[in-house]
Amino acid sequence: MRIGYARVSTEDQHLHLQLEALQKAECSRIFKEKISGKTRDRLELERMLDQLREGDTVVIWKLDRLARSTRDLLEIVEKIKEAGAGFQSLSEPWADTTSHAGRMILTVFAGIAEFERELIRERTRAGREVAKGRGVRFGRPRKLNEEQKALTGRLLQEGKSVKQVAQTFGVHVSTVYRAETN
Repeated sequence: MRIGYARVSTEDQHLHLQLEALQKAECSRIFKEKISGKTRDRLELERMLDQLREGDTVVIWKLDRLARSTRDLLEIVEKIKEAGAGFQSLSEPWADTTSHAGRMILTVFAGIAEFERELIRERTRAGREVAKGRGVRFGRPRKLNEEQKALTGRLLQEGKSVKQVAQTFGVHVSTVYRAETN
């Protein structure tokens, strides 16, 4: 079965060009949405993906109607593949997993997207290392500075309870215990 998916970003826009193209492509069923592509929760897209069966083909008018980024596109195409269905874009004939060439091109895109993610991860890691070298500290801010830690130790030695010391500094008792062990 050929299943169409049509989407526009706002209520003001019209689906008629997409619907006409999908009907011409002999789609038996067409899922329609008027919602931004940036939105992850697209109910009609999810319904379509949930109802796919082995041998179905998802047909779209243009790639940007399905996904806003290569990563999103590849994730959606992977869900389609897991259902045993194919994928086809009417405006981009190379985006067609029902053909050998289309599968190859989408595989290349997937490789490029993965490469891009790795580059970003590597640059982020390198940037963090440089920042750490400059003394930048990552993570949650410390509840107590070194002077306060020393004071907690002195208050505990003077016989104050951990609970009293925690209340004095407005922190949880576990913070006082950590201050003592560090």
